[in-house]
Amino acid sequence: MPTTPAPAPESAPESAPESAEKRSAVRSLMRLWPYVRPVRARLGTAAFVAVIASCVGLVIPLVLKWMVDGPVADRDPAGVWLGALYLLLLGLAEALLFGLRRWLVARPLAGVEAGMRADLYRHLQRLPVAFHDRWASGQLLSRGTTDLMLLRMFLAFPLTFLLVNGVTILVGVGIMLVQDWTLGLVVLGPAVPVMIMCVVFEKKYSAVARRAQDQVGDLTTVVEESVLGIRIVKGFGRHRSQARAFHELSRTLRGTELRKARLLAAIWAVIVTLPELAIGAALVVGAVQVADGALSAGTLVAFLSTALALRWPVESIGFLLAMSQEAATATDRYFEVMDAEAESSVTAGDPAPADGPSGWAPRATAAPARAARRPGAGDLGPRDGGLRFEDVRFRYPDAPPGSPPLLDGVDLHIRPGESMALVGATGSGKTTLTALVPRLYEVTGGRITLDGEDIAALPREELRAMVAVAFEEPTLFSASVGENVLMGAGDGTGAEELGRALAVAQADFAHALPEGTDTQVGEQGLSLSGGQRQRLALARAVVGGPRFLVLDDPLSALDVHTEAAVEAALRQVLADTTALIVAHRPSTVLLADRVALLSEGRIAAVGTHHELLRTNAEYAHLMSGAQEQEDDRR
Repeated sequence: MPTTPAPAPESAPESAPESAEKRSAVRSLMRLWPYVRPVRARLGTAAFVAVIASCVGLVIPLVLKWMVDGPVADRDPAGVWLGALYLLLLGLAEALLFGLRRWLVARPLAGVEAGMRADLYRHLQRLPVAFHDRWASGQLLSRGTTDLMLLRMFLAFPLTFLLVNGVTILVGVGIMLVQDWTLGLVVLGPAVPVMIMCVVFEKKYSAVARRAQDQVGDLTTVVEESVLGIRIVKGFGRHRSQARAFHELSRTLRGTELRKARLLAAIWAVIVTLPELAIGAALVVGAVQVADGALSAGTLVAFLSTALALRWPVESIGFLLAMSQEAATATDRYFEVMDAEAESSVTAGDPAPADGPSGWAPRATAAPARAARRPGAGDLGPRDGGLRFEDVRFRYPDAPPGSPPLLDGVDLHIRPGESMALVGATGSGKTTLTALVPRLYEVTGGRITLDGEDIAALPREELRAMVAVAFEEPTLFSASVGENVLMGAGDGTGAEELGRALAVAQADFAHALPEGTDTQVGEQGLSLSGGQRQRLALARAVVGGPRFLVLDDPLSALDVHTEAAVEAALRQVLADTTALIVAHRPSTVLLADRVALLSEGRIAAVGTHHELLRTNAEYAHLMSGAQEQEDDRR
């Protein structure tokens, strides 16, 4: 359990955003258009309604001018009451129109957020394992929660009011210039310095907003790791070091948020102070003109009322720019994930499915095994059939340039119906080799074939319907026992297959749980023991009766007696499938028909267990250590 998280740039080394200085907020936000397009009519209507509401508000000063120069100057009480009625009706109309705008945008924008979150989740499922190896889970989680919330808020408020307030300011300035152009020029005096300040603010705030959102992702990662690893934290008494790491990140995030607050306070100070000074100057100049008889009192009241009505549209500029910059950085972070290249679900010659709104295809359902459709597939002989590695080379995508490959020229043939044990020293690449079969990673060179077909030419859904995998570290989901096991089978698999798989894996304990196989196992299956989780993972691998089975040391967490029972039942399964089994102990090796020794990235020897014990010193050394451990266990 790490006590400090990886910084954001290391969490996404291939997705580094453009610098804030080079990034265009408008260009970033335009990428939301495919999601906004289906609801553009309602958003456009809402913006139009808001513009009308703002313009209604600007009519109020004109009514005041009429009242001051007319009924008030003429001492006409009836006219004053009539003017008051006009003002009341205009206020009600403005309130109702803004309420209508809110109603128009609420439902469609909730749908936009839900659609973006669904697309993000779907895309994450289709991204290669190498992507998930590089990215911190908290960074991905923050993009699907906090960032999407910021985008929904932007679409609901700043997007509309940047337009509405812009129109309101233009109309209001036009009204003021028509009433008295000299006073209008006085009020427009601060416009140039305010615009300069807004440009400076936008550049600085963009960088700080991005930094804050990345730090939220780092903080989320620490919280998630601490919760998932709570047993390690408590068992080793690391709660203080974890708390220090959390508080350090919290202080860093707090400092960044305060930096944002200072920038926002600075722009607000300028935006609020300069227009207020201009309004004060206009009041003095206007009062002098009224005293000289060059301006009517009603015109001055209307002018000042219009200027005051424009205070909120002007003062909100800083707030709206801040929200827009945060939305732009949230958009960048969202599309950093969406732009990552997903695993291709189709190959040359296969029809491509229709793209989603941003150009990625929905995940297809698992296809039946191609061999079942191919004429003569069942007639393949030992020479062509089974699982074959041909000059396979592999280097991790993020390995340093020029570093030697982990696997270099692996040649291995597992005949149809044969079980092959894969043995090697720690770090020799056994787990990596097994991960290449279902294409969790792509080979760097060479090829792997199943029954004579290159797996690179098979759609992944079809390939993974043919190959079942049980990993050394079993992963269970927050679902029932039955649902976890049946993840390894196709649709239509029922209780009979579930019971048979549990029996093979010696996981009959599931029937004794409080609700049987309907019992919820909890997050990560931590309510079960390690051996129980491993047996359920093995049951998940065999439940669908796969043609090819890849097992990565599937019995490492079992006690001696349970292991023997599982091995006896597993032999029946292995008799009907082609299997590759990573083994560390002689008891597991004896499940296989033959053994392959992986050494220095190559297959160093192939033979039966007893043959290799006699002829290969490295294998004998590995098995002698394993045998000593077996004896100690017994």
